[in-house]
Amino acid sequence: MKQIYLFLFLIVLGFNQAFAQAKSEEDAVKATINLLFDGMRNADTAMLRKAFATKNILETIVKMKDGKSVVRTENINDFIKSIAIPHTEKYDERIVFTKILIDANLSSVWTDYKFYIGDKFSHCGVNSFQLFKGEDGWKIIYLIDTRRKDNCN
Repeated sequence: MKQIYLFLFLIVLGFNQAFAQAKSEEDAVKATINLLFDGMRNADTAMLRKAFATKNILETIVKMKDGKSVVRTENINDFIKSIAIPHTEKYDERIVFTKILIDANLSSVWTDYKFYIGDKFSHCGVNSFQLFKGEDGWKIIYLIDTRRKDNCN
């Protein structure tokens, strides 16, 4: 009987350790993504660069005036320069972590967002992140988003 209790205790202990490790990795992934948005809010280019891997892809899906949707690719340096240009209002992207998946050194994250310039609502959408965990921790290697002004509950 004692062996059964010991066996059950070890199983529960193993599940707790596995859960704690998964939670720790999730927190590290969230910290990298939050670094990006904190960098945007503070116009801090060093924070922005720290969130991204050296090799990365930034894309956005936009609707053209003719109603067609296209994917635009943006250069990370151009993005960072746009944030660094002096502006009086903060760029405030407010996100909700909707889904985080992790397998070994790969993470896929889905976040709903609302974007504000200062206190004024600009647009909303979703971000889809791919992150890689290397020697420097989790870094964003791919980011694509949608942008719209309606259905932004």
